[in-house]
Amino acid sequence: MKAHTKETQATMTPEKSLQFLKEGNKRFQDNLKANRNLLEQVNDTSTGQFPFATILSCIDSRVSAELVFDQGLGDIFSIRIAGNFVNEDILGSMEFACKLAGTKLIVVLGHTSCGAIKGACDNAELGNLTAMLSKIKPAVDAVEEPKDATIRNSSNLDFVDNVSAKNVLMTIERIKNESEVLLEMEQNGEIMIIGAMYDIKDGSVSFFN
Repeated sequence: MKAHTKETQATMTPEKSLQFLKEGNKRFQDNLKANRNLLEQVNDTSTGQFPFATILSCIDSRVSAELVFDQGLGDIFSIRIAGNFVNEDILGSMEFACKLAGTKLIVVLGHTSCGAIKGACDNAELGNLTAMLSKIKPAVDAVEEPKDATIRNSSNLDFVDNVSAKNVLMTIERIKNESEVLLEMEQNGEIMIIGAMYDIKDGSVSFFN
């Protein structure tokens, strides 16, 4: 499989880009990697890059976007931060990726049993981690069930995963509210902004409607 070129990137639509990721994740689950020569892709991308998707995911060592979607060099922009939330710098990176570099799809990828989400649920405090987790806590508050405070913590994995999903949705909302560039591109059909959850138990990615 060759690296994307300006010509192949131009043929990509938001829908086709999403399908590429779905097919890649299916290959990952089936342990059937696409046939690609990474060193050849190094050479092919030495004079330019033409990715088709931008993926915001967690730093979790089990959730490498290139691996779980079976993509090669030059295929995706990968933005990683604990808890997969956005800030001004990440929004600027997304605007570059879509408006200037031509990607057609933004995926906000949460995952099950997320350590950052667990920390936010437990009100963990540690150096700069305290401020970082405060960005995720609105998602904790937005999940209404269970109401019993004694089980609204990291020991309740269903609660943790519900907060993770809510965090993805709230991150998408922030992208649209805080980036006029990306909102306009989505409204014009140039890009799609979609959420998804990765299951660390089986390697599957479930995309939100």
